[in-house]
Amino acid sequence: MAAGAGTAVTVGAAGWSHLTGASTGQILASRGPLPEPFGVPLPVPPLARPVRSERGADVYDVEQREGRVEILPGRKTTVWGYDGIFPGPTFAARSGRRTVLQVRNNLTVPTVTHLHGGVTPPESDGYPTDLLLPAVRCSTGQPRQTHHGMAAGHGGRRAFGCRSYVYPLPQRAATLWYHDHRMDFSAPQVWRGLAGFFLIGDEEEDQLPLPGGDRDIPLMLCDRSFDEDGSFRYPAHDHDAFPDGVLGDVQLVNGAPWPALEVSATRYRFRLLNASHARRYRLRLEAEGGRAGRFVQIGSDGGLLAAPRPHTTLDLAPGERFDVVIDFADHPIGSRITLRNTAGEGAMRDVMRFHVVRKARDDSRIPARLSASFEQLTPSSAMPVRVFDFRRTTTGDDDRQMWTINGRPFSTDAVLASPRLGSVERWRFSSDFHHPVHVHLAQFQVLARGGRPPAAADAGWKDTVDVRPYEVVEALVRFDGYKGRYMLHCHNLEHEDMAMMANFQVI
Repeated sequence: MAAGAGTAVTVGAAGWSHLTGASTGQILASRGPLPEPFGVPLPVPPLARPVRSERGADVYDVEQREGRVEILPGRKTTVWGYDGIFPGPTFAARSGRRTVLQVRNNLTVPTVTHLHGGVTPPESDGYPTDLLLPAVRCSTGQPRQTHHGMAAGHGGRRAFGCRSYVYPLPQRAATLWYHDHRMDFSAPQVWRGLAGFFLIGDEEEDQLPLPGGDRDIPLMLCDRSFDEDGSFRYPAHDHDAFPDGVLGDVQLVNGAPWPALEVSATRYRFRLLNASHARRYRLRLEAEGGRAGRFVQIGSDGGLLAAPRPHTTLDLAPGERFDVVIDFADHPIGSRITLRNTAGEGAMRDVMRFHVVRKARDDSRIPARLSASFEQLTPSSAMPVRVFDFRRTTTGDDDRQMWTINGRPFSTDAVLASPRLGSVERWRFSSDFHHPVHVHLAQFQVLARGGRPPAAADAGWKDTVDVRPYEVVEALVRFDGYKGRYMLHCHNLEHEDMAMMANFQVI
């Protein structure tokens, strides 16, 4: 079935849907009753406040700790959260202004924080073995052996109790997010709550008459499963039981199950993030009577598009972000519009609901041109071409099945590419399954998908792209920012924990 490394069989959309169905993992069923949809209001994560602002820098204190929160009505869930909440606080930063996160680990396990989409120095990028050990019970300093047979501290920088992550942010306005990235344990630690939004603003975006204030709302979409007492349910750390990824059966938005949001009959900006482990979304707006609504996409992973793009459906793979505007003036007062996931099944076909409850003044609009600074990359025969094949491979003397890149599981010592700082390269991603490919540091533009032009939702600067089964995605990747060791990996978090990662070295 498998093609050799660097090659792939391409099939059309109907083909990959038939091969894998709507889901890309296995359902982990909750125990106990689940809430009815649209019965709780949508929460919005609080805005983080700096403890001090120095010349050219904002400094934040962040504590990773347990918290008890009500996710399922009437039951408490223990989360591992930044500041003890899930999602964590939202950081609102400025392009070119240094942001420092002083993170203290008051959990009982090591952590690593990665700013997903950040142009970040390597020592603050969140490499999976750059462990922040707990502030307590970390005196032995002994590296833990992982199920890959390598020491978790090998090849990494370890800190005890506290670590400062420094983000100079030499990049455009964009919707980023931060999450745990610990070697072998990203999946269970993100599942328990270690994730949040990180928003960057700049002068170009400030000048646009887009919806703002309380009409600019981040939406973290993820699925979870629960035990009868309300605690998170996740499999014991044995990925062989869920090799394709874990799918929950409760849809959360900003940590609330199937929430509802009261809106005015005006335009709203929503920053959509797929923070699920394996679940994909094909989002559709559906008014009462089945009438479809419309998204107007204004941004992608890496910031504003050159011009807005309308969509009736939006596909989001894990790790991807879309900034969209929805105009509720198209609906009469009293209307209920449901955000659905047509790739889901049963209750997971519903995401959240909007209820149009009032009229209001609206001075916002969507300009025909969003970003005059947007640069469209063009391919050149002089560009280096590199191939990365994401595939399940039999490895070792025991014929163990592992997720690999170019036939090899992750090694902290191996380097698959050495691009030059300031260069643009042509990278080809191929796959035997659904693999959302995330590249650290670098931003890219999708050049082709399955030998054809990119999909409408592939537009703009990206750091994560969905590579579908037996498909080749070509991207033009720009390496700006910093020299050093970075990585690419599958953002299905179970695949990532099963060694589907690789290093590249910017020289």
